[in-house]
Amino acid sequence: MPARTTPTFDQEAALWSQGYRCIAGVDEVGRGPVAGPVVAAAVVLFPPDSEFPWLGQVRDSKQLTALQRAKLEPQIRAEAFGVGVGVVSPMLIDRIGIAPACREAMRRALADLPCRPDFAVIDGRDRLTLEQPYKMVIKGDSSVLSVAAASIVAKVYRDALMVRLDACCSGWGFARHKGYATAEHLSAIQRLGPSVAHRRSFLPFRQPPLPLEEARP
Repeated sequence: MPARTTPTFDQEAALWSQGYRCIAGVDEVGRGPVAGPVVAAAVVLFPPDSEFPWLGQVRDSKQLTALQRAKLEPQIRAEAFGVGVGVVSPMLIDRIGIAPACREAMRRALADLPCRPDFAVIDGRDRLTLEQPYKMVIKGDSSVLSVAAASIVAKVYRDALMVRLDACCSGWGFARHKGYATAEHLSAIQRLGPSVAHRRSFLPFRQPPLPLEEARP
């Protein structure tokens, strides 16, 4: 198993030295599931001379347990300079495709910040159209501290959405698998068919999306 990477302020520090002040780390979650929205988060952290104890515990959300994420997320929200979240619905994912939907979620997360960022550091390799300058960092969620913090916020937010969705669309088990194509989930789809939360453009569906009026619950 490869060693886990500890995210650092190196990317942010280089940008602070260039005069940027409001630097947002951005990450998304929910690209792969067959149900539920895609969610992105943007987090602006203070410079390292304002460190908080929880910063040393921040990792890529995939490297943390649900309990660890649940403890860190409110601390990030309470003590980061700014947090923004962007959500794109399954219906819009079907209409524009998953890659454009992820980019749109990131734009919405940046727009949701309480401060206008003057630079963004974004996980991945996809190019975006943004108002501010930005850079893409492959595996940024495991190497860039603000991006790792964003991955935690996005994951906790989306998981909570899927739990709430399970309460109104019972039978598919969204609270357990969060929309991913597990054996349990695929079996439920075979029994019940798709719900309004399923992405009709994804396998195992792959059928034309419904018109907007008919797709609403």
